[in-house]
Amino acid sequence: MRRRILLCAVAALALAGCTERPPTKILESPVTVPAAKLGLVSFESCDRLLTELRAATRRSISPYGLSGAVPANASIAGSRADAGMAAPATAYSGTNVHEVGADEPDIIKTDGRRIVTVDRGVLRVIDPATRTQTGQLELGTPADGQLLLAGDHALVLSSSYPQLYGRMASFRPSGGDADLILVDLSGPPRIISRYQGIGRVVDARQTGNIARVVLSSTPRIDFPSAATDTDDLLRDNRQAVTAAPLDAWLPSWQVTTGTSVSSGRLDCGAVSRPQSFSGAGMLTVLTFDVTAPALTDGDPVAVVSDGDIVYGTPSSLYVANDQQWRLNAMTGAGDLSTEIFQFALTSAGKPVLTASGNVPGTLLNQYSMSEWDGRLRVATTTTASSSSSAVRVLSATGGKLVQTGVVDGLGKGERIYSVRFLGSRGYVVTFRQTDPLYSLDLSDPAAPRVTGELKITGYSAHLQQVGDDLLVGVGQEASTRGVRQGLQVSLFDVADPARPSRLDQRVLADAVSNAEFDPHALLWWPATKLLVVPVKGAFDGALAFRVDAGGLKAAGRINGYVNRSLVIGDDLWTLGENGMNVAALSTLEPIGSVAF
Repeated sequence: MRRRILLCAVAALALAGCTERPPTKILESPVTVPAAKLGLVSFESCDRLLTELRAATRRSISPYGLSGAVPANASIAGSRADAGMAAPATAYSGTNVHEVGADEPDIIKTDGRRIVTVDRGVLRVIDPATRTQTGQLELGTPADGQLLLAGDHALVLSSSYPQLYGRMASFRPSGGDADLILVDLSGPPRIISRYQGIGRVVDARQTGNIARVVLSSTPRIDFPSAATDTDDLLRDNRQAVTAAPLDAWLPSWQVTTGTSVSSGRLDCGAVSRPQSFSGAGMLTVLTFDVTAPALTDGDPVAVVSDGDIVYGTPSSLYVANDQQWRLNAMTGAGDLSTEIFQFALTSAGKPVLTASGNVPGTLLNQYSMSEWDGRLRVATTTTASSSSSAVRVLSATGGKLVQTGVVDGLGKGERIYSVRFLGSRGYVVTFRQTDPLYSLDLSDPAAPRVTGELKITGYSAHLQQVGDDLLVGVGQEASTRGVRQGLQVSLFDVADPARPSRLDQRVLADAVSNAEFDPHALLWWPATKLLVVPVKGAFDGALAFRVDAGGLKAAGRINGYVNRSLVIGDDLWTLGENGMNVAALSTLEPIGSVAF
C-alpha cells in the first residue's frame, strides 16, 4: 500500500530547507529497460516454470543478493484463534476512495451502526450512538494493519517482515508474510479465521462483500557465500539461484479456523507471465467473501512480476510495477518503464488476467490510472535526460494493453505531483518551481490533448472533486524558486477546459497535511459541503471549510492530532493517537470523546 512521503516535511517541518523536487535515488550505471508491449504467456509445465524463473532471477541477481529477497528458512508462523447486514440508522461517510463502488482498506471504517479501528495490532469497536467503546481485540500481529468491513465481519490486512541477516540485512524486504484476519463483530469481537501466507499485502479492493487482496512475494533463497570479492559473490549467488527449488518462488499459505488448520502452495497452473519478466517477484491476487463464515485459500491467481500500485473499479483490477527494484540493485537503472496488468472481475469469482502492457516512465500513485469507456488512461513521468510527463490511453487487444493515443511533453524539467481523471477530462499537476495545472481532453482516445494550463506557485499533492466543475487541491505553497512555505488548500474552477482558474486559496505557514500523502485522511461530505483537512506543524488538528463556487469558507478548527475524520448522522468524528473526539457537524463544537 505505497504512499508518497516527503521526507523533508517529516523532519521537524523544516519546509524552507526542502529540495525543489522529490528526492531521487543515485544510480550507479544504466540498465536498459525494454519498452515493448507485454503479452501474456502460459507455462507449459512446472519444469518449464522453474527453468524460466531461475534464468530470469540469475539475470537480476547482484553480488549482494536480490533486493527484497527473503531467507529460504523464513517460515509462516501458525496462529489459532454469522454475518448479517442491518440497515444503518443514519447517513454516514465512507473512506475517501478513488472510484465509487471499489472500497479501499483503511485504519478506520464505519457502517453507520459501529465504528471499527485498527492500530498497533489492536482492533476496537465503538458505538456512535452511546459514544462508548464496546469491544477490543488483540489481533496477535506485530504489524500495523488496515481493514475492510461487510455486514458483521471485518477483514484485517497486515504484513510482517522476517528478520534478514548477513549481507542482506541492509535491504528492506519487499516480501514478507501476509496476515489476513476475519473478525466477527456481531458480539464482542472475536477472530473467526486467519490466512497467513508468503508475500506482503500490496493493497486490496472490495465491491459489495467481495474483497480482492494483492500480495507481492520475492524468491526465498539463501545466499550463503562467504566470499568478499564481488565477482566471487556474484558467481556464488547465481549458483544458489540455479540450485533453488520451485518452492522458493511459489508462495504458500496456512488457514486457521478454530482448531482446523489447512495449508497449500500456489499451483503452477495458476501462474501466468508476460513475454519478458524479471523473475524477481510474483504477484498473487486472492478473492474472499468478507461475510463468509471462514476464510479460504483465496482461490489464488498469479503473474510473474513485481508490483506496488493497485487501482480498481467494480469490474477491473489493475496492478502496476514501476520496476523500482532496479533502483535498489547495485547495477543501478536508467530510465524506467512500468508494467501494468489488467484483471477482469466477476461478481464473486476469481479474477481473470486478461491483458498486460508497458509504458515509459513511472507512476505517482493509483490516481495516475483511470478506466473510462473501456480504456485505461495512465499518467507517467520519465527522467532519461530531463523530466517530462505524459498521459497515455491504452486499450486491451489480444491480451495486450496497446497504446491508442498519447499527449506528452507535460511539465518539461518537472515531475508529476498529482493526477485526477474525471470522465473524459483529466488534470495533471507538475512541479519544480511553479505549479502548472494542466487540463486535458481525453474524449478522443486516439488524440488526447491539452486544452488549458494554469501556472501558480506551489503545487497540489492531491486533487479532490467537490462538484462537477470544482477541484480542491491540497499541497504546498512555494516561493517562485520552488522552496516550500507551508500547507496550501486551493479551489479550482475547471468548467472552461481552456482556462482553468483558482477561485480561492488558503495557506498555513510551516504546516503539512496527511492528505498530501494519503487521500484517505481527507474528508469531503457533499451533504453539507464540508471539507476537513488534517494539519500538522503550525498546530496539530484540522481545518474545516464549507466549499462551493463562492470559495473556501472557514467553518472552524479542530484541535488535537487528527488522523481521520468521518460523519455519522449529525456528528463529526475524528480519530487521533489515543482515541476519538466527537463534534457537532453543524458547528464543530466538541460534544464528546472516546479514549483508547
